[in-house]
Amino acid sequence: MIRTTSSKQLTIAEFDWPFETALDKHNRWVKLSECIPWDELAECYYQGMRADRGRPLKDARRVIGAVIIKHKLCLSDVETVQQIQENPYLQYFVGLPGYQAAAPFAPSLLVEVRKRMGEAVFEGFHRAIIEAHEGQKPTPTKLETPPAAATPAASEPKAAASVTAPEAEVQPEAAEAALDFADKDGVPSAPEPEAPAAPRGQLILDATVVEQAIRFPTDLSLLNEARELTERIIDTLCKRLKVTDKPRTYRHKARSAYLAVAKQKRPGRKVLRRGIKQQWQYLRRNLSHIEQLLAPIPQGSPLPLPGWLLHRYWVIQHLYQQQWDMYRNQTRRCDRRIVSISQPYVRPMVRGKLDKPVEFGAKLSVSLSGEGLAHVDHLRWDAFHEGLDLVSQVEAYLARYGHYPERVLADPIYGTRANRDYLKQHGIRFAGKPLGRPKRETEANREQLKHDKEQRRQEYLQRIPIEGKFDQGKNGYRLNDIRAKRANTSFAWFNTIFLVMNLLVLQGIFFALGQCRLVGLLQMIVRAWKQKISNLRTHSNLADPICSSLPQLIY
Repeated sequence: MIRTTSSKQLTIAEFDWPFETALDKHNRWVKLSECIPWDELAECYYQGMRADRGRPLKDARRVIGAVIIKHKLCLSDVETVQQIQENPYLQYFVGLPGYQAAAPFAPSLLVEVRKRMGEAVFEGFHRAIIEAHEGQKPTPTKLETPPAAATPAASEPKAAASVTAPEAEVQPEAAEAALDFADKDGVPSAPEPEAPAAPRGQLILDATVVEQAIRFPTDLSLLNEARELTERIIDTLCKRLKVTDKPRTYRHKARSAYLAVAKQKRPGRKVLRRGIKQQWQYLRRNLSHIEQLLAPIPQGSPLPLPGWLLHRYWVIQHLYQQQWDMYRNQTRRCDRRIVSISQPYVRPMVRGKLDKPVEFGAKLSVSLSGEGLAHVDHLRWDAFHEGLDLVSQVEAYLARYGHYPERVLADPIYGTRANRDYLKQHGIRFAGKPLGRPKRETEANREQLKHDKEQRRQEYLQRIPIEGKFDQGKNGYRLNDIRAKRANTSFAWFNTIFLVMNLLVLQGIFFALGQCRLVGLLQMIVRAWKQKISNLRTHSNLADPICSSLPQLIY
């Protein structure tokens, strides 16, 4: 059977408009918006901003919601604004009062937002999520504990003691507390800091590298890019300084020499070294021309170059010296090596992986709580030993939760002697292999050693959630493809990805709590019916078969 339809497009007036009905309350964006603490996030976003100066800011929920949408759906800035403009659910999520056909803001605003979001802002976001998470935890006493079948005579004294307690019993305690904070002269003194609560919970630590979206760097390609930028600098200076006799740069010959080596699939060592020397010599010639053009400009005067090109000119001078030192010493490494002219802060990270022995990006020290909330504790663009961050990460856990973790799960690289001594002083157990020579196995301790070994294995397997968190961020939210162009915007980029993952954890707990309350309510109803049936069986004249079948009917 063949069914044909007309290819004539309907007019917009003839199109069926479904928005006359109410929005679906079970939509994923509606559910996510219900569990996000918007007011607390807005307070953290506004901190450090002046309320009496500057232009009026966009609403914090609108901005934060747009950032969450961008990283949850892995969209560009322009596509994010267009999606919000077209989707009523996204407009509800960002806090608009109703559907509007105009764009909520310009896409360039997201760049400015990433510049504003610093470390203090994301730390406040994380604390707000922790407070919301603690408030959404189900209490077992309300859901699982059956109602006490106490008689009125037994319950009245307890209520009376709690409600009508005499004030004379409270005032002496308050007076003693006031005297404790005063010295001998009666002058009030500052109270001593309270000791932290008993350690509980667990803390999982690990480090990873988040890669920047840069071209794979080679010495030949970097020198060629630097040469092309210096040629552009020469053209700009000649135009702005009105130089009629432009210096000779041999750009066509330099380009041909570069392509002659770059097009080879596997150039030999001598061919590659000769090509690098040629590009370095062309670059040296261009830099000397630039110095001659800038010589007539008085010292202290601004250079006639745009900001972005002037920044690259400074980077090229460092790159030129690094490449010359490596060529002269016949080595492939140098300190603080530049691998991207546009992003000179990016460093190579030697990871030793089979598919990626070297990664280019920032290295993060991440901590994961037992509830699944991840936080970026440290970020560095240079390689570092992540084991040295354990103390600061444990202290940050104390500041956020008010108590130390009961145990720390981490790689063996974290198990240094200094870290173990610190954890032992605070009553924290490090889930790892003990240092020193293994104990000799005897008949007396054989079972204990076997038990300890199995316990270490099980605890080491419990580190898997943080590896899964890295995998979720890199494969699901492009944590391994950071496309920001500045160091501070890159920081906001991957912190927002961790924010999105934490919000999803909060959403799961928020809606799981509703299910727990429903299950708890059903359990309480079943217990009440069972109590009534037992009383009915005791005092009623019904036949035993009927009474015995009632509990089965309830289930």
